[in-house]
This record gives sequence, C-alpha cells and structure tokens, in this order.
Amino acid sequence: MTVTQQRRGRKIMMTPGELDDFLTTQRTCRVATVSAGGAPHVSTLWYAWDGASMWLYSVVRSKRWTDLRRDPRVAIVVDTGEEYDELRGAELSGTVEFVGEIPRTGELRAELDVPETLFARKNFGLEEMPHDGRHAWIRLTPEKIVSWDFRKLAGQ
Repeated sequence: MTVTQQRRGRKIMMTPGELDDFLTTQRTCRVATVSAGGAPHVSTLWYAWDGASMWLYSVVRSKRWTDLRRDPRVAIVVDTGEEYDELRGAELSGTVEFVGEIPRTGELRAELDVPETLFARKNFGLEEMPHDGRHAWIRLTPEKIVSWDFRKLAGQ
C-alpha cells in the first residue's frame, strides 16, 4: 500500500500498519462523486479492504454508479470517534475500476474471490457472497491516502 506523505498533520497520521488495521476493521465509508452538473454527491456504503484496494458493492441503478460510470474519480472517507480526542479516519482518492459482470450474478471470477469473501464475512457473517442481480463491484486502488488519529495528540 502506498501512503502519500502528509505535509500537515504528520504527527497524527496513521502508520501503514495502523491504517491497514483501521481500514480492515471498519465497515462503513462515505463515497464522494461528481454529478453531471459538477455538484458533489456523497453516499454511504459498506466496503471491503484487501490491503491494497477498497472494494465497493454498489447498486447499479444508483446515482453513485451513474456518476462513476461517467467520471471515475472518487474520494472516500472512513472515520470513527465521537469525542475530539477519539477521532480517527482516512481519505482515499483516485480513479475507480468496475470489476466483474454488471450486475453481479455470481459468475466465477478469480479476482473477486478475496473481496467477496472479505465482504461477506465482515458484513453478513457468511462464507459466500449473496448475489441479488442489482449490485456490482467497484475497486479503488488509491492514488492518495491521508489519515488522522487524534488519539495521538495526548502524547504531544
């Protein structure tokens, strides 16, 4: 995983190991896309992190899907914490790729074995991914990652 060196906030950025653990254990992300008119659109999704890429299982008839098909640039935020000194998160950005059949029906695809297993276990408690014929896979291999962990401020 490539992590862009942050100019500001280096003291509170997550190490690569912390970031990997954080992205692996969290469940929900916010996906920012650009609509046809240029307005931002933000939506919430569950995701899977494989150590290098974020995998989104999106409804193919959603505004998010339509936006990304037209313009594959995206910013995704994963964060947690209630109190100021508990805030942690990461912003991942780059260009997405669409993987597998659209919509996903369960056709054998070796490149989807890992993300589907991770996603099914984390989000459904299952060993196999259920397919409903309405969703398909989007992969973001981030070009840039910015992270923060305000819990590190206590040691400052």
